[in-house]
Amino acid sequence: MCGITGWVSFDRDLRTERATLDAMTETMACRGPDDRGVWSEGPAALGHRRLAIIDLPGGRQPMTAETPDGTVALVYSGETYNFTELRRELGDRGHRFTTDSDTEVVLRGYLEWGDALPERLNGMYAFAVWDGRRDRLVMVRDRMGIKPFYYYQTADGVLFGSEPKAILANPLARARVQLDGLRELFTMIKTPGHAVWDGMREVEPGTVVTVDRTGLRRRAYWELETRPHTDDRAATIGTVRDLLDDIVRRQLVADVPRCTLLSGGLDSSAMTALASRQLGEHGEKVRSFAVDFVGQTDNFVADELRSTPDIPYVHDVARTAHTQHQDIVLDAQALADPDVRAKVIRARDLPAGFGDMDASLYLLFRAIRDHSTVALSGESADEVFGGYLQFFDADARSADTFPWLVRFDRHFGRDTDVLRPDLATALNLRAYIADGYHSAVSAIQRLDGESDFEYRMRQICHLHLTRFVRILLDRKDRASMAVGLEVRVPFCDHRLVEYVYNAPWSLKSFDGREKSLLREATADLLPKSVYDRVKSPYPSTQDPKYAAALQLHAKDLLSRPSHQVFDLVDRDRVRRLAHRDEPISTQAERRGLERTLDLALWLEMYEPELVLG
Repeated sequence: MCGITGWVSFDRDLRTERATLDAMTETMACRGPDDRGVWSEGPAALGHRRLAIIDLPGGRQPMTAETPDGTVALVYSGETYNFTELRRELGDRGHRFTTDSDTEVVLRGYLEWGDALPERLNGMYAFAVWDGRRDRLVMVRDRMGIKPFYYYQTADGVLFGSEPKAILANPLARARVQLDGLRELFTMIKTPGHAVWDGMREVEPGTVVTVDRTGLRRRAYWELETRPHTDDRAATIGTVRDLLDDIVRRQLVADVPRCTLLSGGLDSSAMTALASRQLGEHGEKVRSFAVDFVGQTDNFVADELRSTPDIPYVHDVARTAHTQHQDIVLDAQALADPDVRAKVIRARDLPAGFGDMDASLYLLFRAIRDHSTVALSGESADEVFGGYLQFFDADARSADTFPWLVRFDRHFGRDTDVLRPDLATALNLRAYIADGYHSAVSAIQRLDGESDFEYRMRQICHLHLTRFVRILLDRKDRASMAVGLEVRVPFCDHRLVEYVYNAPWSLKSFDGREKSLLREATADLLPKSVYDRVKSPYPSTQDPKYAAALQLHAKDLLSRPSHQVFDLVDRDRVRRLAHRDEPISTQAERRGLERTLDLALWLEMYEPELVLG
């Protein structure tokens, strides 16, 4: 895993722009603490920061190949899980390798297959190839959008990077956010390609972006397609298990210490148990880590989202799977620490809005990094197998909008609640969401003969797999790479996604519960407590000291009446929440203060030009 960046300028020789390239590259130091490299030739300049995972002595980047017609150079971030098979095939075709890294396989694969390379890859990746034979840049992102990738067109070329901060380090990029960027920031709909920053775009998942002297072109090499599912229940469960066995085996390959993220839910427990069994075949023991909060288990209060605390189930799995387990226990002071909040915002380049759940994820990853360099996560199983409550909520199912927003509004309030009324009116988020929703559902193919109900559930699954999951994948990547931890997501393997997506909802929920296929496919690995457990989201602290700390920080912010944040948020609402005699108690109130504090820090750190008219 690494951080990549680069610059193509067809009207200049970028060998004279080393200082700017170095500045862009150094913004990625957190993603790649082990090594750095830069390369430039004529109109192209590439930068790389490396987190060494496979072939530690080899695999340095940028990696180049000399051909009779010019140099081909690569910067690559991620992992290609089928690189051994591709290496063997390329070897049979006459290619010779000087390293054992998957990076060289990707480079040689491009030389052999050119634009047809991405279809052959299984993995999580974002990479850029400068093809000096044709004076063009080729940018490629993995199918599910696991690895982030951004670009910014200029008058004579393009800037790119793993994260916006790499692009913003170049003087050609303006740190400006207009109303449309704020609309994206204050909605959870993940518009494809949208990057919030004006002029910046994401390389969309499953897409190749090519830039040459004639301009920029995009080509989708993968889309989530509707196909008939002909397997019966037993065959479907068996196929799911076979796929999971193969996926986990591939994703355990690393030359550095590995671990699993364990929450005690079905997803992470199944993945941890599979990893434990496979490593046990080689005499190894898997390490597992879980996040907890001081006093949470003993003082847990059930609500509509979370009926049980995680840790008892975590420990059941750790005992059953014989993992070397450690709980990372956090207190309210750490979760509310403004320095931690700033680190989370720096990792995301935006005030993301997940509050204490962002802080705890960052602190969990930071603690894990002391022991492991690679972690396997159960992320995305809910989107693949149908695990969220909104899959079963009648209001969410029938709503003419993104189904997760129905439940989010119910439990956390609307983001417009925190905004100044005049700004909320100008943004008109309801219309923005409606336009995004109708655009999204219009692209979903209906199977011939599919019932209205099955088609609606297909739509809900598709929306989660192409919109909602990308929000969480970005959150996971940015928080983990901020501390140099590579997090792998087995449930995002495109073979599994394609197969389960096309299983009808009646099969996905054959026992009337969430994630029926996953539960039965891994039943032999799970303790009964986890097998029977109801879905519980990522944990959030219930400690009133955390809410009190938010109020204290909000009072400090209110003491600076000229702060730019009050161009965005409703000062009177913040004042009412901050000066309450008792700690704020509802998720919506807490989220309002978290959002405000995030925005304030982001404005201080990035000094964006806001265009509100």
